[in-house]
Amino acid sequence: MDNPQPIRLNKFLAERLGVSRREADDLIAAGKVTVNGQTAVLGTKIDDKSKICCNNKAVSHESERIYLALNKPVGYVCSRHAQGSAPTLYELLPAKYRKLKTVGRLDKDSSGLILLTNDGDFAFRLTHPKFKKEKIYEVELDRPLAPLHQQMISDFGVEIGDGISKFTVIREATQASYVVILTEGRNRQIRRTFAALGYQVTKLHRTQFGKYQLGTLKSGKYDIIEP
Repeated sequence: MDNPQPIRLNKFLAERLGVSRREADDLIAAGKVTVNGQTAVLGTKIDDKSKICCNNKAVSHESERIYLALNKPVGYVCSRHAQGSAPTLYELLPAKYRKLKTVGRLDKDSSGLILLTNDGDFAFRLTHPKFKKEKIYEVELDRPLAPLHQQMISDFGVEIGDGISKFTVIREATQASYVVILTEGRNRQIRRTFAALGYQVTKLHRTQFGKYQLGTLKSGKYDIIEP
């Protein structure tokens, strides 16, 4: 492992198996994980010399770091399992990449740039609020945004139930089309902000996340990127 200090077993399993920490805890609680030949318990910590097995298969400490950019189409969800009739974006990827985790999310009705990785530190640097990574979106509304409302969002912010939402809104040449520049990442934040002022978002398409840009990547396709 990169970190010589002891780490929690569930964190290790999550990174190596591509599962959530809760799912890793479930594996441990079910007695399916051993550390140095002994059945693991919740809260176990390991180091880089620990021998880990899950379902009687060794789990390597070494892991190739993988970084993908995907152009998510509308209608796909970012979870590992389909939701109702909505397919998961993992269906767009080869089997070898289906254990990767998404870096943040886009809702089913949104499209554009999604990053995926098995590098937890990379994901943390992109998503933790303290790093203030810019995300850029193309947004269309059901009607043009009043200048006063545009100023409210950009200069003062709008209350959306879990705090004030504030981001940059730039009007495009086409009526009711805007560029939104956001450094936060709350659930459906852009949609909820405009809804609080009486507008409906009819299109939300992410084109940039930090230094990563969608560019010419076609809808439903992915590309390997460098961290």
